[in-house]
Amino acid sequence: MAMEEPPQLFLCPISMELMEDPVTVSTGVTYDRRSIERWFFKYGKTTCPATMQRLNSFGLTPNHTLKRVISTWLDRASSSSSSTPLRNNLAREKLPSLLASIEATPFKVTALKNLRCCMDGDVAAQEDFVAYGGIQMLGRVMTQALAESCAGGDFSAFRTCEEAGAVLATLPLSDDASVELVLKPECMKPVVAVVQRGSAESRLHAMAILAKISSASGADRDWTPGVDVEDLVKSLLELLSDGASAKLSSRALDVLLDVMARSRGARRAKAVEVGAVCVLVELLPDASRRVAERALLLLKRMCKCPEGRLAFADHALAVSAVARTMLRVSGLASRLAVSVLWLVACAVTPAERVLDDMLMSGGVAKLLALLQVENSASTKEKAAKLLRMHGAFWRQYPCFPTGATPRGC
Repeated sequence: MAMEEPPQLFLCPISMELMEDPVTVSTGVTYDRRSIERWFFKYGKTTCPATMQRLNSFGLTPNHTLKRVISTWLDRASSSSSSTPLRNNLAREKLPSLLASIEATPFKVTALKNLRCCMDGDVAAQEDFVAYGGIQMLGRVMTQALAESCAGGDFSAFRTCEEAGAVLATLPLSDDASVELVLKPECMKPVVAVVQRGSAESRLHAMAILAKISSASGADRDWTPGVDVEDLVKSLLELLSDGASAKLSSRALDVLLDVMARSRGARRAKAVEVGAVCVLVELLPDASRRVAERALLLLKRMCKCPEGRLAFADHALAVSAVARTMLRVSGLASRLAVSVLWLVACAVTPAERVLDDMLMSGGVAKLLALLQVENSASTKEKAAKLLRMHGAFWRQYPCFPTGATPRGC
């Protein structure tokens, strides 16, 4: 039996993962030491992530009490009670009454949390929820809460929107009927709003909803027409740029990939305009293999439009960041990197600085090496074309590896 979900208090507000070494900052908020130190010292932040208050001191006080409580919970959770099925059956019996009262109660956040407990891991309860019109109810609750929040309501209004999104995220959303309900504006607009300004946990829920909708929609059905794509892309890029949570960044990359796969022309140009190329390039130097591969795939898509190629060429570190991934990260990363360089240096007439950067960053030497070791015929063809087209320019430099120049370059 899977271990039960840890209480919210045990999760770091930054990483949304169980805290191993909880420490408290001067605002009284507790974080996992690794996450808060990264926030302060890697990203240079001077605020408390949860409250956004500016901190006068960066001292971290170990929270020994919370650490002991988490340790005790882990011991108990490892031998979870066998009464879970009975508890779920009893909870499911309360579902109709919960649904009937949830829109009327002034304590919506609490009611929604109870609703989520009823359905968590219970497939039958989730099916009942959908059958009883639960998705439509959540849409109405979220729409009302978002309207109150935008009209200057108190913080609890937006918390209601976040908690309703958490309930929606528990559902499979794998059938056409459910997807059609979620794609309606009363659901989609609040979900995107949560991606834009929700807490770390609620943003994860919102992006899980988008990922499920995307998966259920397949390649043939576009789920984005009812979405303000520009605002969504801005929010995803902010999450990637912030980089405080690896889990959030990973989810943001997945959603961004899907949105861009369904976008052409003006939409991709808008993404470039709000800084997509810059953010993706700056992800690459410290990226893991999976993050690097997805960032390169996004750069490839961006560079298929003129605006993307121009933004790439204008970024001082773009060529070297992409070139460094070749023969270093993975075979897929090498193939994607060659495609990006081919788009900016062969599909159009490149700026001289782009060609300089390709040589000085070692990109040209790696292209030559790829001709010897790469299995993909398409990638070898692109590498050879780059060398043929610009070999004369690169030969001006004494660092051009002439001994390894292939025939015809």
